[in-house]
Amino acid sequence: MTPILETNNVCKQYDGHTALDSVSLKVPQGTVFGLLGPNGAGKTTLIRIINQITAPDSGSVLFDGHAIGPDDIYQIGYMPEERGLYKKMKVGEQAVYLAQLKGLSKADATQRLKVWFDKFEIGNWWNRKVEELSKGMQQKVQFITTVLHEPKLLIFDEPFSGFDPINANLLKEEILNLKDKGATVIFSTHNMASVEEICDHIALINKSRKILDGSVNDVRQQFKLNLFELSYIGDSEKVLTLCAPMVDLKENEPGAISHLSGGLKPGFTYNQLLAALLPEVQITQFNELIPNMNDIFIKAVNQNAN
Repeated sequence: MTPILETNNVCKQYDGHTALDSVSLKVPQGTVFGLLGPNGAGKTTLIRIINQITAPDSGSVLFDGHAIGPDDIYQIGYMPEERGLYKKMKVGEQAVYLAQLKGLSKADATQRLKVWFDKFEIGNWWNRKVEELSKGMQQKVQFITTVLHEPKLLIFDEPFSGFDPINANLLKEEILNLKDKGATVIFSTHNMASVEEICDHIALINKSRKILDGSVNDVRQQFKLNLFELSYIGDSEKVLTLCAPMVDLKENEPGAISHLSGGLKPGFTYNQLLAALLPEVQITQFNELIPNMNDIFIKAVNQNAN
């Protein structure tokens, strides 16, 4: 896939503290890209550099094939973790103002905003002051103003923070809809379940350096330990005998349906295991146990700490 954004050996220091150390990323166009890492890892610094809020000490950032410049900000939408609206302004007035900063005319901004406000069921709050809105409603307004100008690249920093499950799901659906329409999304979060639900690719930053990246599927395959669970109906003694050369057994629970879990020994495949068992027992379920992103996050960070 063609990258819409590349960072090449980006470095940044603040008062002797290294925030980013030679970080290189490629964000494929038309994907949801998870930017992950513990607190203080350097994610926010990288996002600020992409948004040209600050500049790298060294390295380069390419956007859509060229060195990123001031005009590219109109093709980027950014919703920071630390939200902030002018509380005394009316909701609609402020949303129009923010849209104009991104290059939309007042008429075009108003028309688009009305559609989004109705979709998010906040149309009745157009003439109310921001301070009258709940935190969740304010976040909806900020999400809308982030995506309204239909940028090529969207950056969301902990977008689901503070949302109830219904509204968090609404945002997830909208993020995926935006991807389907051609937008690229950088998604920074500590919620690994959300990563598995919506991300195509991830990069993990720890202690200012990138320590892991790739597609979500490839990363999960990289960390798998050849563990499995098997349910079957048949002679458990025969199963154990057949499995012994190929499997390090962890558990065997006999019953009407027996359950076996274990790890495949080096040099053997699941196809070999199933080929040996199928003539002897009725297999009702077989699952390869692939680690989730939360387990991978913890393992990768701990390995990097050693």
